[in-house]
Amino acid sequence: MPTPLRAATALVTALLLVLTAAAPAQAATPYTKTPVSGSLRAYNVSGVSSGGYMATQLHVAYSSRIRGAAVFAAGPYYCAQNNVVQALNGCGDNLYPTNVTALQTYTRTWATYGWVDPVGNLSGDPVYVFHGNNDGVVKKSVTDDLVRYYQHFGAAVQYDSGSSAGHAWVTPYGTLGCTATASPFLNDCGTHPQNALLRKLLGSVQAPNTGPLGGTLIRFSQNTHAVNGWANGLSMDANGFAYVPATCAAGQSCRLLVALHGCLQGYGAIGTAFVDRANLNQYADTNNLIVLYPQARATAGTNPNGCWDWWGYLGATNYPIKGGAQVETIMNMVRRLDG
Repeated sequence: MPTPLRAATALVTALLLVLTAAAPAQAATPYTKTPVSGSLRAYNVSGVSSGGYMATQLHVAYSSRIRGAAVFAAGPYYCAQNNVVQALNGCGDNLYPTNVTALQTYTRTWATYGWVDPVGNLSGDPVYVFHGNNDGVVKKSVTDDLVRYYQHFGAAVQYDSGSSAGHAWVTPYGTLGCTATASPFLNDCGTHPQNALLRKLLGSVQAPNTGPLGGTLIRFSQNTHAVNGWANGLSMDANGFAYVPATCAAGQSCRLLVALHGCLQGYGAIGTAFVDRANLNQYADTNNLIVLYPQARATAGTNPNGCWDWWGYLGATNYPIKGGAQVETIMNMVRRLDG
């Protein structure tokens, strides 16, 4: 499976961050090989809010490589249809319909053009969907249509809609109460859905590391992977992060999970709070799992909240398909990890 990022290939800058006060991060280990094993469809994506929409865009566009998705607080693929009014009123609020049947038709048509991978790849894919009952930002009917969208193509969907969570990523390391919808959008509901989502995506998981983390958080330049060579020009931060467990650093074959923050949740807004508190690194430590944390950033006028581009704010209509600027930039990171 994919290897950690390598400074020798210009993917990594040598800035290592402390993950817990009790355990300083260890030095990164350079790699001379890429321990890939099994199917090329070895990667999974996850995300919350705009990150959930981006996760679905990555999954649909590259379903030949991405095996499954975990989506919190988001709606169906191409829900906004390149229209910010639809994004707000049909894909957040439910004042407008999501037109899920039309979205399925777009997907099938685009697959015949080669703009997204064949829809047959989605059949049987594991998909975990989470919606909190106090989420007033993305209404439940919108997330219901995400479930219907995936089920139409035969994906194996697990829908967790019984939580009282607000609009947030739910984690036992959350700093807010369960029902809140406020920065940093990390809510503690007394549960850890990361166990359920990883079991869905990976098949089985070992219990998380609840002590000091043993891996390394690496900060790397996203400019290296940006399709235009300048991440800021794509409303992405100059740097992204990757958590590399010690076993992966030692050369063990490891899987990859791409984890995408939501609006107002990137490094420029809350630092590494999402990276540190998402409860993914704890599972990564015990399950040979590298977690890649790409970072979006705020851009005055077009993207003031630092969201991922799921409605076309970069000005290009190809944002949800192959060739989309942010989609390809993230995939360039994945390709580098795969050697």
